[in-house]
Amino acid sequence: MSLADAISHLSPELWARANRALVRKALAEFSHERLLTPEPVDGSESAYSVLSDDGSVEYRFTAARHALDHWAVDEASVTRLRDGADLPLDALDFHIEMRESLGLSPEVLPVYLEEISSTLAGSGFKYTKPQVPAAVLAKSSFQDIETGMTEGHPCFVANNGRLGFGVHEYLSYAPETASPVHLVWVAARKDVSTFTAGAGLDHDAFMRSELGEAAVAGFEAKLSALDLDPAQYHFLPVHPWQWWNKTTVTFAAEIANRRLVLLGEGEDAYLAQQSIRTFFNTTTPEKHYVKTAISVLNMGFMRGLSAAYMEATPAINDWLHQLIEGDEVLRSVDFSIIRERAAIGYHHRQYERATDRYSPYRKMLAALWRESPVGSLKEGERLATMASLLHVDSEGRSFVGALIEESGLTPSQWLKPYLRAYLLPLLHCFYQYDLAYMPHGENTILVIENGVVKRAIFKDIAEEIVVMDPDAVLPPAVERVRADIPEDMKLLSIFTDVFDCFFRFLGSILAAEGICEEETFWRAVAECGIDYQESMPQLAERFERYDLFAEEFQLSCLNRLQLRNNKQMVDLADPAAALQLIGTLKNPVAPYAPRR
Repeated sequence: MSLADAISHLSPELWARANRALVRKALAEFSHERLLTPEPVDGSESAYSVLSDDGSVEYRFTAARHALDHWAVDEASVTRLRDGADLPLDALDFHIEMRESLGLSPEVLPVYLEEISSTLAGSGFKYTKPQVPAAVLAKSSFQDIETGMTEGHPCFVANNGRLGFGVHEYLSYAPETASPVHLVWVAARKDVSTFTAGAGLDHDAFMRSELGEAAVAGFEAKLSALDLDPAQYHFLPVHPWQWWNKTTVTFAAEIANRRLVLLGEGEDAYLAQQSIRTFFNTTTPEKHYVKTAISVLNMGFMRGLSAAYMEATPAINDWLHQLIEGDEVLRSVDFSIIRERAAIGYHHRQYERATDRYSPYRKMLAALWRESPVGSLKEGERLATMASLLHVDSEGRSFVGALIEESGLTPSQWLKPYLRAYLLPLLHCFYQYDLAYMPHGENTILVIENGVVKRAIFKDIAEEIVVMDPDAVLPPAVERVRADIPEDMKLLSIFTDVFDCFFRFLGSILAAEGICEEETFWRAVAECGIDYQESMPQLAERFERYDLFAEEFQLSCLNRLQLRNNKQMVDLADPAAALQLIGTLKNPVAPYAPRR
């Protein structure tokens, strides 16, 4: 690729388009989080104005107000004015003009601007791709859908920072570029690495199944040629970016002393997923995903993997898998997880002596293997990331609308099986087990048949689930997932993660496209909750204590976390401590509360 080709997406037209889209999103989400307070223009019910911190710049736009204080800002309507004169929309200028309102400190601001710039560049690239109609994408393959997403996380404004990637690396490793990736394999000496696997698995057999007998024999021969004993080493996959940029520099002593030994590139081709550090095997789709450590700053975290955390990962997944298998309600809706079956972490003794457990230096060299959902499909079924339900194509047509049309069902009929597949397991795990997931669109895979959602599969288990019951009996290896969550914040695992961070957008998309009224959507959500509660009278006390139909709930703000600290938004071991709770939202299912 030539120097010019690598930046062909950075043109005036595409840059202007990307800036308009991002300023629209910033106005919408920062207004939702009450960082900005739009004022009606001349008493209008749809025209609004926001002033910069110093009052010299005005942003005007029209917007529809939806449930959960959602601002559906009309992108074409956004204008930027100074002294009555039009100015071009510029997302970097926007954040500088609003930095006091947004709470951007002098330390965070330039790094956040770099994340905004990277997000804009990513949008510019997506605009160069063939614009696939939603109706076509909705019937496409699992990985075509995965690489066809255009928005990223619906709440976060700077949602494609990926700081650390150069443009050539962006083109190689970003999911939307759909470039095949071959992982780098190293041998890690067993006295400085820990491999753990789920029940019935061991390192050698697992590696033979993943790599094949010939590749394993080749790797062992490379070690033997260096007079090293293969039995003293684990095999470890490394993200190519990590190898070139971190491992060969930060772990140079480990390589020099042959505690780490380069084995070469693997034969299988992989595709990066929306989560960027997870890879889907396209050579053999039934094989495991591989999740790798990558020291790139993206959306509030350095995307490393903790070697210490990896040790308990398979045990946590086995525990949850057994819980699900043994639960009649979860079995009745075919709910499942794709387990993280094996994990490995490298312990650099000197960095571990020099740092605390939060340090990114302890998260530079680790990996895990997660089951593929492909093998679970029945005849006629297909897969799609749930993030796709929020996808809208360049003509304003939604992916979810295409599914509803394909199904031949009314919107309310279509919503029923979807909510039963996705929301019911979340409600049951919360009320029955005090167990919460991180069930956003990228962490949920939908199984679809004829446009209808049949079942849901959750992933990213060990780092994301939380058991909130202080008295729950957990195996020692699983104890890490227990978290002390205040009583009044427990149900935010549904209200924030599901209602505010996913359903708020889905309901608005359906309404904006004229597919169904918001009232129809939220009534369907309420009916799912009512049906569940009526089926579980033995949990009546829990339903009363944690009221799904409460009049309001606390507004938990995600952008505020990133604007405050864009390198470590939340301590995963104490997720409640960092939350930014700002006022309350009216609960959109409250009007449909069952009479008790």
